[in-house]
Amino acid sequence: MSLQPLDKRLRKQLENTIVNARSIAETAARSALERLSVGASKPGEHLTEAMRQQRNKLRADGRQLGDIRQDNAEQGLEHLTQETAYEQWHRMLFARFLAENHLLIYEDGVTPLSIQDCFELAADEEGINGWELAGRFASAMLPQLFRAENPVLGLHFSPEHQRALEKLLEGLDAETFQASDSLGWVYQYWQTQKKDEVNKSGNKIGADELSAVTQLFTEPYMVSFLLDNSLGAWWVSHYPQYKDLLPFQYLRYAPEQNDQENAEYKETDIPAAGTFKQWPKNLSELKMLDPCCGSGHFLVATLLMLVPMRMKAEGLTADEAIARVLSENIHGLELDQRCVEIAAFAVALEAWRYPESSGYRPLPSLNIAWVGQSKKPKKCSTSALNTTSPQM
Repeated sequence: MSLQPLDKRLRKQLENTIVNARSIAETAARSALERLSVGASKPGEHLTEAMRQQRNKLRADGRQLGDIRQDNAEQGLEHLTQETAYEQWHRMLFARFLAENHLLIYEDGVTPLSIQDCFELAADEEGINGWELAGRFASAMLPQLFRAENPVLGLHFSPEHQRALEKLLEGLDAETFQASDSLGWVYQYWQTQKKDEVNKSGNKIGADELSAVTQLFTEPYMVSFLLDNSLGAWWVSHYPQYKDLLPFQYLRYAPEQNDQENAEYKETDIPAAGTFKQWPKNLSELKMLDPCCGSGHFLVATLLMLVPMRMKAEGLTADEAIARVLSENIHGLELDQRCVEIAAFAVALEAWRYPESSGYRPLPSLNIAWVGQSKKPKKCSTSALNTTSPQM
């Protein structure tokens, strides 16, 4: 089974949408934070007790993210603004990814919802619209991505900013949410403007700039070429009777050895990449590790190759094969925590929408880990590693 990559025209539309969304979301986030006096030395007189408590939580979260509290009690908002914009926009975006794949599930845990369904349900609730309700359902399904206790998700953007973001999201073609690599492009495009700013500045790259300049998304044909000539080569060597199970468009075979000058070129049945005694004999023993997995493009492609292989070789159902591939075969590491979250969602989305699977269901713990520094550590140690593994 193989989903198609995003069409170039739709890819450009997605890029423009996300670049605009980041600009609007950050403007909206800063405005919302300023209304709560989050950066000010004292809470505004207009704040209620509940708003003061929200302000305190946001200030504490901002310091954890890296915003500096000055001696006069004023506090920077840069990191908190970026966090708020990212979380608010992506909660809506991921909700539409789920809805367009019939995977946005009502609180009964069974019923799939469309965005239109969410608007109809929101009509019965005060102070909430369909997109916000869709975001709540998405948060419940993806608690590792959108933590319920995260204070930035409790902020409300001004109506004009909120509507501007909704219009951007509604303007995306439905086909965008079906492509195999759309989620992979999402974070790349989110970093576009920041990457340009960092590169033009010529300044030394630090922790705040590293993610923007190092996120490079691998084109689908490159992923296919590498996997066809590694995993594909293993498959046709061990299961030649099933070599047509997958297209293996880029798999290359070694030529037949012939010393004659005008001999006709012929390929053998031996993969050009070779065969190795050290290769595992069974798929259950095969381990794939992407040490800088980004938003999970290689992980998703490997999942889509291994599931039909394990179904054929081991006589498994789609659900059984998916569970074993997730728990035994694919592994990813990444320095950027947001990439880990997107990679986990990308893998889970493919597992849920695999055509022969049973749809939305709990999945095994994913072997995708953030390997990086904790937020705002008191002491910085070069040997310290913080790893987290998402579970869906």
